[in-house]
Amino acid sequence: MRKWGLVLTPLILILLDQASKWWVVAHIPLEEVRPFWSGVFSLTYLRNYGAAFSILQNQQWLFALITLVVIGGAIFYVIKHYQSSLWLLASLVLIIAGGLGNFIDRLRLGYVVDMVHLDFMDFAIFNVADSYLSIGVVLLLIALWKEETSGSHR
Repeated sequence: MRKWGLVLTPLILILLDQASKWWVVAHIPLEEVRPFWSGVFSLTYLRNYGAAFSILQNQQWLFALITLVVIGGAIFYVIKHYQSSLWLLASLVLIIAGGLGNFIDRLRLGYVVDMVHLDFMDFAIFNVADSYLSIGVVLLLIALWKEETSGSHR
């Protein structure tokens, strides 16, 4: 059962990411901001030709290479250690789904669709896949920390 979850979960997450991007592109004009949850976040449609926070603009080959290496490593680790802790597997699934969600945009469109604008703070506009990646990295750090602390008490 765990093996199927490790396959189906990233696919479902990628579909949710792509559906949210499709909806934004279909319903919100480029660079227009639409209130969604007052005081929390708005939706806007931006094209990001760079990496996180729009750094390294128009370096698609570099992003493709980095994505393939990171995703390939994460997939290899999941296959080899699918019995690992839930924290570790969840983190890797989120990283894989987030990386592939943005990779699909880059291959299909040449840029990444961003849409979430936080109204309560000045922060970069991001997308669902970016959220997966951010949460995945935090969970990975927690998993590694838990592994380190449990290993040091033996």
